[in-house]
Amino acid sequence: MRVHVVDPAAYTPPYDHALCRALARAGAEVTLVTSRFAYGEVPAPEGYDRKELFYKAASWSPSRSKLSRGARTAARLAEHVPDMLRYRRFAQDAEIVHFQWLPVQLVDAYLLPSRRPLVLTAHDILPREPKPGQLAAQRRLYGRFDAIVVHSEHGRSRLTNELGVDPARVYTIEHGAFVTDIPDGGRCARARAGGRARTRARTHARATPSKEKAKPSPDESPSGQSPAGKPPFQTDLPVVLFFGLLRPYKGLGDLLEAWRGIEDAELWVVGMPRFDIADLRRAAPANVRFLERFVSDKELAACFGRADLAVLPYREAEESGVAFTAMGAGVPVLSSDVGGFPELAATGAARIFPAGDVPALHAALRELLGDPDALAQMAERARAAAEGRYSWDAIARRTLELYGIVLGR
Repeated sequence: MRVHVVDPAAYTPPYDHALCRALARAGAEVTLVTSRFAYGEVPAPEGYDRKELFYKAASWSPSRSKLSRGARTAARLAEHVPDMLRYRRFAQDAEIVHFQWLPVQLVDAYLLPSRRPLVLTAHDILPREPKPGQLAAQRRLYGRFDAIVVHSEHGRSRLTNELGVDPARVYTIEHGAFVTDIPDGGRCARARAGGRARTRARTHARATPSKEKAKPSPDESPSGQSPAGKPPFQTDLPVVLFFGLLRPYKGLGDLLEAWRGIEDAELWVVGMPRFDIADLRRAAPANVRFLERFVSDKELAACFGRADLAVLPYREAEESGVAFTAMGAGVPVLSSDVGGFPELAATGAARIFPAGDVPALHAALRELLGDPDALAQMAERARAAAEGRYSWDAIARRTLELYGIVLGR
């Protein structure tokens, strides 16, 4: 089966790579059609081909790194329609075309390949703050696809009930867990977490926290760079990790408010800001550390290898790749109850609290940080889920079954 997986703007390279690699292992002939990722290296293809057909001028310009985000967006918009039309011709080689994202939904419904079965993964079911006409455009876009993949039953319900999409064309296939290559001392150490965490918790309960902002360790440079394979900060305290692009809907303000009064752990905020967080950073408690940039795969592994708990206090979301990165690293998750997070919590790998409820978040943080045995049990369940229901091989099998259904029609 010849499959094209299409992510024009390279929004989710880790997801694209994991899905394509698993589909190829399952016997499909896979081509990932995308653009150059602007922020760093991406995994080399394993068993599949990658064609960077989109946004060549914007991506390969010598001044690319100096362009503002707005300038890059404008450059991509200028190339979008010609590139989509060029892809229509390229798609004639595929038996099935599986889009992951469509960046310009107002026009993309008219630019899709014709005479080819089309599948779309609805990573975001509906726009968070829809502009006039955007919902109608999204409904029209969904109508062009033979099948739509959602990652949770919650997403399926929204798609069918709020937009009126035919339930027969909506398929629930979970988001896969990113199994991270944790540096030595991370995952293996967590497997012995019961005894180690009890000892550490007793030690930290007697620790006297510093009243000053956490200072970089000798292993850190002033820019926050860290040696390969090592976490960006050094501490003997338990670490709670808030990771990923920093956006308003992710509840960072709620988390920093809930963190007040927690003195026997550190909170690491790691990711590139997409809004001004200067006021939040200035008001943050002393035991909060910030690394405000895109991090490499090795740095990501080091962060999750050191984390005792990942926290996702989102005000709204359908799913989050961060949650599935934590699961693949064997890191317990504390998340709000939005989107598909309750379904993830049903595995035992995560706990949830009411979105926007700062006292409930504070209480959950205190409870979990004070219960190392519970964290160890959640870590084991996270690893079990990552190797079973949420493994990419399981995702690929279900995806290929969906392709067979679509082609059979």
